Formats: sequence, structure tokens, C-alpha cells
Amino acid sequence: MEASGAEIITVAIRRVNIGQQGPENNLLDVLPPERYTLLPNTAGCYSAEEAVRTCRLARELLDGHNLVKLEVLGDPETLYPHVTETLKAAEILVREGFDVMVYTSDDPIVARQLEEIGCAAIMPLGSLIGSGLGLVNPYNIQLILANARVPVLVDAGVGTASDACFAMELGITGVLMNTAVAKAQKPVVMASAMRYAIEAGRLAFLAGRMPRQQSAQPSSPSLGIVGS
Repeated sequence: MEASGAEIITVAIRRVNIGQQGPENNLLDVLPPERYTLLPNTAGCYSAEEAVRTCRLARELLDGHNLVKLEVLGDPETLYPHVTETLKAAEILVREGFDVMVYTSDDPIVARQLEEIGCAAIMPLGSLIGSGLGLVNPYNIQLILANARVPVLVDAGVGTASDACFAMELGITGVLMNTAVAKAQKPVVMASAMRYAIEAGRLAFLAGRMPRQQSAQPSSPSLGIVGS
């Protein structure tokens, strides 16, 4: 975490202890809320009902913490988002005062619906969770970005630093990642690489990319060439 420079840490409520399993091996002892912004998530939920119940538990455990990551999966094979259940859960959570950052498909229409419901951030997948395939459909991400009025983050699929850099060059707000670092041969080194990639990609976006050309364009002036 320190090497990555991460400011927000997402926590799977159904898989790690933040107090619901007693005081022993509490994640909050090593990732204190006063240092990091915690983002409880609903990983492992396959219905709106499960996801909403998990978010309510997180708010209770974290003394009224309203920021959550909504994730409703379609099946255990692809871990692809279940869009209809996600929309249903988002409506309930927003109505109950949660600040919902939502994992979704890269469908720009669904992204717009989630924003209209009141989600605080839209997080389309770059590719399947844990696949490391990078952004398989950057054009859809750009369509989402073009119409979004809330932050857009890439969630899932990043495999290496160049994937993260490319995502940031599109203009997204941030990248959520786990497996790319956790399964690297040297996780701490990869975390550092991700930090630099995020910074470089953001700077490149702010700088503005040169236009692509179909022919060579000389970078030096033609004046003063010998023989001309």
C-alpha cells in the first residue's frame, strides 16, 4: 500500500475482518481509517439483496461510513457484473444515503442510468476481474467519459503498469486494482511501477496528446538545409 501511494483502500466485507468477527486479526489495525479512505465493497454478492445487506453492515461496523463500492456479480465463472441487480441495489443504497461507487459493465447506457440514479462514481471494468488483459474496449470507456458528470474509474483487468498508464491517458479519475500487484513476481516493485504509471498517465492526459498523422512530419525546420 505504501509503495503504491494508494489513498483509497477497498475492503471486501464478506472476506476480511473489520470488526464483525471479533477483535483478532482486524484489518483496521494495519490499515487505519485515519490514514486511508476505506471503501467497503460487496465482493461475492450475487443479488441486490445481498449487496444492500452487506453495505448496511459496513456502515454499522465503520460508525456511519457511507462510502461503499457496489459490486453485484452475475456468475462465479466470469465475475461479470449483473447489471439489473446492480441497478436495483444502487437505487436502494442511494435512497438510504450511501455514496455509491459502482462496478459495472462498459455499457455507456448503463453507466448513464447509474449516474442518473445518483451514484457518486462509475467504475466500468477494463476486462474480467483478475484477468490481467488490460483495457479490451477503450472506446466504450471513452464513450462513458464523454457523457459522465461524475468520476469514472477503471475497475478490474489491469495487468501491468502500461495498462494503468493507458487508462489514465484516456482521462479517467483513477484505477482500482488488486491482482496485478498481488500476483506479480515482486508485488512491492509492481506497486511502485503502478504509482509511476498512474502519475505519468495523468500528466500525459493533462498535457494533451499530439494528433496522429498518416504521414511523416519533420520535427526540424526545413530552413537552412545545405543545398537548398
